[in-house]
Amino acid sequence: MSWFDQRPDDAMDGAFTVVGPESVRTADPKAFREAMSRLGAAVHVIATAGPGGKTGATATAVCSVSDAPPTVLVCLNRGSQTNPIVTENGVFCVNTLGDAHAEIADIFAGRTGLQGADRFSTGDWMVLTTGSPVLASAVIAFDCRIVEVRAVASHNVFFGAVETVRLGPVGPALVYHERAYKRV
Repeated sequence: MSWFDQRPDDAMDGAFTVVGPESVRTADPKAFREAMSRLGAAVHVIATAGPGGKTGATATAVCSVSDAPPTVLVCLNRGSQTNPIVTENGVFCVNTLGDAHAEIADIFAGRTGLQGADRFSTGDWMVLTTGSPVLASAVIAFDCRIVEVRAVASHNVFFGAVETVRLGPVGPALVYHERAYKRV
């Protein structure tokens, strides 16, 4: 099933499709959230622009899928304001933040009250191939075109074909660990 055919609530019936004969048991959500807070992760701003508008969100759920062809995945909560705009635009840029970008991370996490295109008033932004916003001072920027979307539990998993990679300044990365930003 391609992402064009998938409705946002398709995976919510039972949260997971059971592969084996037995039902899947999961951990207590509160214990899971606490455990995940102890898992340090790079901080990214997922930004998009296009027919649906210009917006972005802070995310840590980003990873490489393949280098043949270059593909990354990004997980966004379906209830977020950013999710439907990324879906409509069909493009996004993963901006990996450096240790000096905590303010930008907070803006795109919704902690300052700024929304939509207003979030781009801080930082120096440019565009690459897809037209998605690229933070000029980002450690790395992966400019992507969506090739597939999968609904899993409360999130959409966006698979993006990486059209352009931009290497930014070398330096310490911003990491989220134990509910705080840290420098690595």
